[in-house]
Amino acid sequence: MSVFNHSLVLTVLGADRPGLVESLASLVKDHDGNWEESRMCRLGGQFAGIVQITIPDSTFPKWQEEIKSLQKSGLQILVAEDTATAEADPGKTAVFEIIGNDQPGIIQQITSALARHQVNVNDLSSECSSAPWSGDPIFKAHAEVQIPQDCDIVKLRNDLELIAADLMVDIQFD
Repeated sequence: MSVFNHSLVLTVLGADRPGLVESLASLVKDHDGNWEESRMCRLGGQFAGIVQITIPDSTFPKWQEEIKSLQKSGLQILVAEDTATAEADPGKTAVFEIIGNDQPGIIQQITSALARHQVNVNDLSSECSSAPWSGDPIFKAHAEVQIPQDCDIVKLRNDLELIAADLMVDIQFD
């Protein structure tokens, strides 16, 4: 069994088409690599994703050359070394949901409040859909965040509630 020496994070963007993920997965497998985790989706006719892989030292130079061939086929790939280190302050994980009439600035205001409290966003997904009765655009977001141990959760919750009232959206914070 190979020892993995290169932990990489790839961001991928390209025109959506069948076989796009398979071409990347095959390249990882063909070089004795391992697909660790990923988040991928189709947005506006484009396919976008982020993937964490590991490639053994013995096949890494060849993998680097062959990843360029995927890039030449129209797939944009940014490769970064995984530089994760153990967290000194793991804090608490929390989840919140946002729902309300769509309008500009919802994500900006929410993430601004999180940043002021040193809260890190681990995962964020959002969508706009039509309200069942009126057809008005409804904004929905789901986020998983890491709250530092020294964060004043009461102040954070109050800040989020003020934003929710101002934007007339509902924020469920657990």
